[in-house]
Amino acid sequence: MRTANKIVITFFPPVFTGVLLYLSFPMPDISWLAWIALVPLLYAILNSNGHVYSFKAGVAAGVVYFFLTQYWISHSINNYGHMPLPVSLSVVLLLSLYQSLYTGVFGLMLHLFAKRTKIPIYLSAPSLWVGLEYFRGTLFTGFPWSFLGYTQYKVLPLIQIADITGVYGVSFLIVFFNAAIADFIIKDNSANYPLYKKLLPFALFAAIIAFVMAYGYGRLDNNLAVNPVRVAVIQGNIAQDSKWDKKLTAEILNSYKTMTQKAARDGAKLVVWPESSLPFLFGSDKILTQDLLSFQKRLDIHLIFGTDLVRDYVNGRYTLTNSAVVLAPTGKILCIYDKIHLVPFGEYVPLRDALFFIDKLVTGIGDFTKGSTLTVAKTPLGAFSAPICYEIAFPELVGAFYRYGGDFIVTITNDAWFGRTSGPYQHFIMAVFRAVENRKPVVRSANTGISGFIDSTGAVAAKTELFTTAVLTRDIYTNPTITFYSLFGSVFAHICNIVNLAIIVNLLRKRRRPQ
Repeated sequence: MRTANKIVITFFPPVFTGVLLYLSFPMPDISWLAWIALVPLLYAILNSNGHVYSFKAGVAAGVVYFFLTQYWISHSINNYGHMPLPVSLSVVLLLSLYQSLYTGVFGLMLHLFAKRTKIPIYLSAPSLWVGLEYFRGTLFTGFPWSFLGYTQYKVLPLIQIADITGVYGVSFLIVFFNAAIADFIIKDNSANYPLYKKLLPFALFAAIIAFVMAYGYGRLDNNLAVNPVRVAVIQGNIAQDSKWDKKLTAEILNSYKTMTQKAARDGAKLVVWPESSLPFLFGSDKILTQDLLSFQKRLDIHLIFGTDLVRDYVNGRYTLTNSAVVLAPTGKILCIYDKIHLVPFGEYVPLRDALFFIDKLVTGIGDFTKGSTLTVAKTPLGAFSAPICYEIAFPELVGAFYRYGGDFIVTITNDAWFGRTSGPYQHFIMAVFRAVENRKPVVRSANTGISGFIDSTGAVAAKTELFTTAVLTRDIYTNPTITFYSLFGSVFAHICNIVNLAIIVNLLRKRRRPQ
């Protein structure tokens, strides 16, 4: 009994942190909790006598946080991968365990930094967190979900700094404040520590946040918005298991055509259909392809839609791309973008030779292959890219499209896989930061929602509800600004990792130095 009680007491702080972090995430929306959620974990790490416990504490906090915020993955695996619910949840748990290694390393390194250097934790902790958050989003294809900065998507003055630092800058500020509180609590237990030194971290934070907010309000007041373009997003709300039903092909196409005609009557010059919206293979099915092109010509609008394209036929299987096609009002194909960052186990199986016993979640006539070109559509309405689904989660990938200019972002997705979970809401929120990072309005069309419009300051102008059929039409204001983030990417995160590496190298040198 004593052993069980000891375990509960020992791991209560990190588990409590994991729960608080989950509650601070935008679904449900209690985002202010993020500013205090890490305090129990930081206090436990700084009060521990060993780096092993600090690593375990970081892992415990991470497992709870990642599992609770990413449970929705099990819905896709259970409903579309046809795995039993316990197996589906086990897969999510394994993914959470992998991600928790990063928070475990955070706990381990923070403990070493605090015990063996004179660097204040309110400086080392945010640098470590951001550096590891970056690695979690890039290593092994990356999974950039559940970043702390996303919790603040509604605080527009705060998040404007993202056009320099990316979402990582907001994560840095959150961890800084958490560490300042933990530092104050620990120092407050020391009677010999002067009050002004205890308050120094808060004074420094106040100075930084004042600059950030001043910058943010400046950006909001002087946001460049020119050349209004009337755009419509179509939310078809097609059931996931209905799209490839031959009996429903005509019905699905007629539904999209009817909604597109309404958008055209409302004055839309660009109409956006969701990812993989066509219930046929564009270009391969000659009759339906020609029918769509003829329909397009009659409306005199630009149309962008998602479709699977057949690229090759090898060993009895087709090779496909998940693509976005842009049509001119004449029906001419302006450009085709092939999705670059595919979903592991969703659109392809990594290490297929070794993992031959695993099939991809998206069953179909073949495997998807990734694209290789950052395609930008150049139209009279403006220049835009069309990141597909999962790609909007990758800050540097989206930024790379706009390194040489552009006017707005179009993103198409099919979030029907996630059901009525928090997944679609989290996915939508990421687009808010892509708008700010690149200073571009975002047009988002999702099969079952959430579709909508986000202006170049990150303000959500309009959005749909989940699992509704909808046509949203409104003016967007293009923004030709090229931001620091678009030009240079995640420099802020790289600087954090350079600082982290310098501290680690210094620690190793001290350890080898003769006593």
